[in-house]
Order: sequence, then structure tokens, then C-alpha cells
Amino acid sequence: MTPFAIAGVQMHVSASHENVTAMAHRIDHVMARFPWVQMIVFSELAPYGPLTGNHPESTEGALDVFRDAARRHNVWLLPGSMFERTEVGLQNVAYVINPQGETVGRYAKMFPFQPYEAGVEGGTEFCVFDVPEIGRFGVSICYDIWFPETTRTLVSMGAEVLLHPVLTGTIDRDIELSIARSTAAMFQTYVFDINGLGPGGTGRSCVVDPSGTILYQAAGQEEVIPVEVDMELVRRQRAVGLRGLGQTLKSFRDRNAYFGVYDPTVADTSYLYSLGALEMPHQGSQEGLNVPRPADVNGHRGYNNITVLDTHKSAKDA
Repeated sequence: MTPFAIAGVQMHVSASHENVTAMAHRIDHVMARFPWVQMIVFSELAPYGPLTGNHPESTEGALDVFRDAARRHNVWLLPGSMFERTEVGLQNVAYVINPQGETVGRYAKMFPFQPYEAGVEGGTEFCVFDVPEIGRFGVSICYDIWFPETTRTLVSMGAEVLLHPVLTGTIDRDIELSIARSTAAMFQTYVFDINGLGPGGTGRSCVVDPSGTILYQAAGQEEVIPVEVDMELVRRQRAVGLRGLGQTLKSFRDRNAYFGVYDPTVADTSYLYSLGALEMPHQGSQEGLNVPRPADVNGHRGYNNITVLDTHKSAKDA
């Protein structure tokens, strides 16, 4: 086993002023208390909070602070994410900084939490990066994990640890924790699901191992969560199966089925469009209460109200 230690930082995130200075102090604190830590991960939107109006026009000032901290402590750093103006509009962006203070990864959240994260554009590029002699890491942000295609792609690119900053201050945190655990088991990957506090979330950050076992779950106070990962455990389970059972990655690789849901020329997805617009619910909304049954929307392609699609197209034809 080659040891590699990652610390998640669950801290109070202010919505009214910058948190960059406080994050730099937390990094100093983590390294003073746990000098064996090699990577530090913060929550989503930790540097400036969740309000777009409190984010500066440029993120370079914050990134300079984080680059300096990474160099001083010889540590990998994922300092949450920040709203950033790009050529496509406002995006929720995370950066990966190596121990030399270099930016080695950039990721724009693919699935903004619409309709609540209004005005934020989703990214289109995945982010994986290698820690030399250790392994490959993937980055996703908050709502992304609700769409297993994102993690499947990262894992197919070789990611062995999923770094997942979140900002969840809503009543679906329990569900999100279940998804984090299921994601770890389905893809046999470590999941570092790091939430903030106050305007930055309700806490309850967790770390899950590649068998879906929760190694640690925080409560609702500020915490540092240092966990040593074992990449050999990931590789062993991917080779022989979760607890010697399901070999899900190899089964997906060797599948006969072609999933044409992403190709409108193959799959009938008219039902999805019958659900209405992606918009904020309003008081007394009747949305979803008087809509057609799925069979009434695309039942013309079905048999006994079950849609029949050819799933035997070769995966190589995808």
C-alpha cells in the first residue's frame, strides 16, 4: 500500500464577505495538526459563498492565495469552487492545485441546480488528474453526482477517487448521502463528499470507501476529516468485485446493450418533454397533476403499454 491522506474541511461559509482568508487559516491549521495530510478539499463555493453578487470579477486573487498555501505546505489543494465569468456565461468552477502551486485541473459544474441556481451555465468537460505514484482523481460538484453518467465517465477515464465538493443546505441532504454511498459502491471508488456550514450548507460531510462503507460522517459543526486512502483496495475490488461479488465496471464494459437514450434518433424520449419546463414551482402549482400517462405520450411504440426499444446494437457502434 502506498499511503495517501486526504483531509476534507467542513467550515462555516459566509455569504456576506470573502472566506479566502479563513480558508488559508484552515489550511495552516490542518497542516499543523495533521502534518501527514497530502491533499485538502473544501466545500462548493467556499471562497466567496453562494451569492453571485459577492464574487469578484476575477478569481486570480483567491487562486494566488491558494497556490501560495499549497507551495508552503507541499500539499494538493481543491479549494471548493467559485462563480466565474467565462465565454459561455457564469459558471461554477473548481480548480486543482498541486504542491508546486501550479493549477493542474479546472472543472465547471455540469449540472447547475436548476431552477434554483438560475443563470449559471453548465460545463461540458470532465476533469481527471494524476497524483504521481499514487493514482488518478476525478472532480465533480454537488448536483453532478445525481447524474451517474458523470461519475461513470470519470471512472471510465480511470478515476479512483471522486472529489466532490457540495453546498447542500436543503432537506434532501439525507438523499444525497445515500447517493454518495451508492456511487462509491457502483463505481468502486472513494467518494469525498464535503459540505459547508451556515450559508455554505448543513454539514454532514462524508467519506465513503469503494465498497460503499461510510468511513466517516461529520455532524453539524466545523470539522477536519483526515482519511488515508488505499488505492490498492480500489484496484483489487475492481478486479475481483465488491466483496468478491459484482464486477460492475467489467460488466458494463462487456455489455451487449447499447443505451440509446442519448440519441433521439434511436430512443423515443417524448415522455421527458411532456414533463414541462425546467422552472421554479409557484404557489398552488398544478404541475404534474394533470399530465398524460407515459403510455399516452409514447405508447405508440409500445406493446401492452411498455415501450420496446432495440438494446442489442453493439456498444462499438455507439
